[in-house]
Amino acid sequence: MRKVNQRIVALIVVGIATTTAYACPVCERNQPKLLKGVVHGAGPDSQWDYLIIGIVAIIVALTLFFSVKWLVKPGEKQRNHIKRTVLNEAYYGTKK
Repeated sequence: MRKVNQRIVALIVVGIATTTAYACPVCERNQPKLLKGVVHGAGPDSQWDYLIIGIVAIIVALTLFFSVKWLVKPGEKQRNHIKRTVLNEAYYGTKK
C-alpha cells in the first residue's frame, strides 16, 4: 500500500509541475502586484474577487481531499450495506 501512495503523490506533483503556466509580458504588465507573472488574462476587478476565489479554492481542496480519502479507504464494513447487494448479485449470483 505504501508503494501505491508514493506513486499517487509522485503523479500529483508531476501533474502540478507540468500544468503551471506563466504569464506573457502583456498579461504580466496588466496584472496586479500579487498576481504579476503568475496568471494570464485580466486581473480581478475588486477585492471581492479574491474572497470568492479563496472560498472556491478551499471548497475544491476539501472536495479533492475527501474524494481521495474515501476512494482509497471507504470504511463501509457492515454486512447489510447496500454495496453488498450489488456485489453479491454480480459476482456470486445470489441475493440476500
